[in-house]
Amino acid sequence: MEILIVLGLLVVGYLIGSAMERSHYKSIAQREQAMKDILIFDTKLAAGEPGSHSHLVQGNVVVSVDYFKRFVAGLRMLIGGRLGTYETLLDRGRREAVLRMKEAAKAAGANHIFNVRFETASISKGAEQTLGSVEVLVYGTAVTR
Repeated sequence: MEILIVLGLLVVGYLIGSAMERSHYKSIAQREQAMKDILIFDTKLAAGEPGSHSHLVQGNVVVSVDYFKRFVAGLRMLIGGRLGTYETLLDRGRREAVLRMKEAAKAAGANHIFNVRFETASISKGAEQTLGSVEVLVYGTAVTR
């Protein structure tokens, strides 16, 4: 009976987690389309033009892994290999953080962001030192020309 409860919770976790992930990806795709006019570059800002203004913009997000993904990753760690379940977590985090940075730049009237850098950190670990949440921070220099 206990095994059925655990399996049932895993199935429910999978279904809810997958639905939430699909919804988040859909939202990200729509917002990326709306923000495509704000360009980002990893290169340093060239010498400023007369009349241009620059300032720091940043976006950050904390994304938590669901129990199903944690369970699957735990099984995968037994045999080794890619942890695809965590790759989507990081992809969503990076894309969401970039969107938040672009929104900050747009609010400031900027149309370019230079010297873009990413930072990631695991900010929550479970009792077995498994990944719980990941923070993604992205920052750069917004330029208004």
